[in-house]
Amino acid sequence: MPDESAQIQRAIQIALEEDIGSGDATSNATLPEALVYNGRFLIKAPGILSGLNIAEQVFKTVDERLVLTKLVADGTAVSPGDIIATINGPARSLLTAERTALNFMQRMSGIATMTRQFMDAVAGTNVIILDTRKTVPGLRALDKMAVRQGGGQNHRIGLYDMVLIKDNHIAAAGGITTAVARVRATEAANLPIEVEVKNLTELQEVLPLNVDRIMLDNMSLAEMKEAVGMVNGRCHLEASGNVTLQTVAAIAATGVDYISSGALTHSVTALDISLNFE
Repeated sequence: MPDESAQIQRAIQIALEEDIGSGDATSNATLPEALVYNGRFLIKAPGILSGLNIAEQVFKTVDERLVLTKLVADGTAVSPGDIIATINGPARSLLTAERTALNFMQRMSGIATMTRQFMDAVAGTNVIILDTRKTVPGLRALDKMAVRQGGGQNHRIGLYDMVLIKDNHIAAAGGITTAVARVRATEAANLPIEVEVKNLTELQEVLPLNVDRIMLDNMSLAEMKEAVGMVNGRCHLEASGNVTLQTVAAIAATGVDYISSGALTHSVTALDISLNFE
């Protein structure tokens, strides 16, 4: 299983190489080498903070002399006007790292904010909000960290840590029962097994197979409620497909255990955060 910290550091390195290239031409030309700056990170929209620790890693990667002091923890609700951190150090390095640090933090905070909105919408139920693999390529570890900091949980991280038998697998294998049997004849049997079903007939076929979870794909509310009654606690049920902030509460009311939504990561609006210099 890939190491999350290594993935994050690689993402930071790629982002910095992309932005800096051969050097920050503007800062290096306009600022004296010995100039030291102080800055403050200002929240300009309400939301959930995420990625402040990542921003600190960005600054330290550019220059170990940059010192970021955190005033608010990741996962905290923030409001316009809040100062979440201060930073001090060589001005050239600070300006060189600024945009990359903000890009990570703004996107991650947007994901955490969206996740918290989903969580608030299903408050009072026992349903668990999950993300999906609909993440920015190369940024999955960060996207999924932001979901956790917003109060949600992660679905599988990649193709390697869980078996998810979807409609194309079922069609190619020749049926649900055959697909599950083939999984159990391999080392993949040691992983959690989930099967996607699109109707109640397929659900009836899966139930005797004793899989870990069944995904109800694009079912109506009435079908999901009936599925919950059919399963009667014998297996965890996950609702998926076109889940939005407007529909998630009604889906939760059907009694499913999990709700997964790609909207947490694929349709995020970055939280407005700025770095102001003193």
